[in-house]
Amino acid sequence: MTKAEYESQLKRIQNKLGNSKKESSTRFELPVVDVMWEGQKTFLRNFSEFPKILRRDPDKVLQYLSKEFAVPAERLGDKAMFVGRRAPDDFTRLFQIYVKNYLECRTCKSPDTKITKENRISFLLCEACGAKSALKGKYA
Repeated sequence: MTKAEYESQLKRIQNKLGNSKKESSTRFELPVVDVMWEGQKTFLRNFSEFPKILRRDPDKVLQYLSKEFAVPAERLGDKAMFVGRRAPDDFTRLFQIYVKNYLECRTCKSPDTKITKENRISFLLCEACGAKSALKGKYA
């Protein structure tokens, strides 16, 4: 193999690697919040998408939102209903906080985590780097 052939193959590989890095940085994205109001009730119409993407128990996610808003909430099929009027930005902000506190690995920031319980203490176990950190809060 000549030096020119080697360099052309190397450039081709670098181009492919460069493209895959851009794709993987946006791999984890939360869906856009779809809210509807009816009187003094707020309906999160695409609630079921969030626990699926977060890989968390829907009841725990609903409990988290309910406690943070300090209002009763209930699941209605794929939707969730909250008492009072809430802006879509409020939901977006709370989901971002949830991701930071209960989903992202503290070490490598990977969203590929799962929650394990040992002796009544919840731990965040990273499936990417293997780090294990204690979780504060009860929404795990």
